[in-house]
Amino acid sequence: MTRAAGAAQSLASRIPALLLAAERVAATVAGGSHGRRRAGAGETFWQFRPAMPGDAAAAIDWRQSARASGLFVRETEWAAAQVVGLWSDTSPSMAWRSAPSLPEKCARAELLALALAVLLLKGGEKVALLSGALPPITGNGALSRLALALEQDSPDLPPAGRLPRHAERVLVSDFLMPLPELAAHLRALAAEGGGGHLVQVLDPAEESLPYDGRVRFAGLEGEGETELRRAEDSRAEYRRALAAHRAGLAALARSLGWSFTLHHTDQPPQVPLLALHARLSAPRPGRGLR
Repeated sequence: MTRAAGAAQSLASRIPALLLAAERVAATVAGGSHGRRRAGAGETFWQFRPAMPGDAAAAIDWRQSARASGLFVRETEWAAAQVVGLWSDTSPSMAWRSAPSLPEKCARAELLALALAVLLLKGGEKVALLSGALPPITGNGALSRLALALEQDSPDLPPAGRLPRHAERVLVSDFLMPLPELAAHLRALAAEGGGGHLVQVLDPAEESLPYDGRVRFAGLEGEGETELRRAEDSRAEYRRALAAHRAGLAALARSLGWSFTLHHTDQPPQVPLLALHARLSAPRPGRGLR
């Protein structure tokens, strides 16, 4: 077996377990979230509702009205599916965890992206990769294709111009990168319209720096090594720097009209997933109800 074939086989073997985990997480969220369906132009029946002043006579369903007391309008579901582009950071710095009991950051980011895709696809939406490696898809088999494409996606920040204008964009990463570099990419994406959502995934040790004594830190992306004689002496300064970086991320998201969510890998994935799905389900100013 060639190295490429072996890597492909290993990759394929991971997909079923990953999809099962995403389905389970999404199932616990689906019961507590509101559907993404909206009344609008389409052919799929959604519901009957009582007629209101201003409804055209042609909109009245006379058969239903004859069976009930009062006049009723037959509403159909909006036929145009929304496109949601996803990016899950696969850079080397994401392949880290502080304890064997915790998932690697990249695994949690991928799980969040796929569980969100489960909810979106069940709601009739289209999902894609922000990198352009997977165009907007929906229907049977879409989730498996997305899972495989996520595993092979570029670790680089996604460029603009790869999705339809006004698509929603979801980026999941630790975002431990220079803010000016990140801001340039996000502003280009935001200029295309639509909404944007940042989910920062951190290991709890990255939040608290819980180490004492002499500690050597090795960069995972060629940054070299840093040795601290007494790690506890640097804890307060480290936490201030991390808080400042996060405040910058949140401010950047607000300036673009995007949302920002923090998630630690020792916490259940359902919490950020529910918040993210609710934000995607809410009407955006200027877009109106679908």
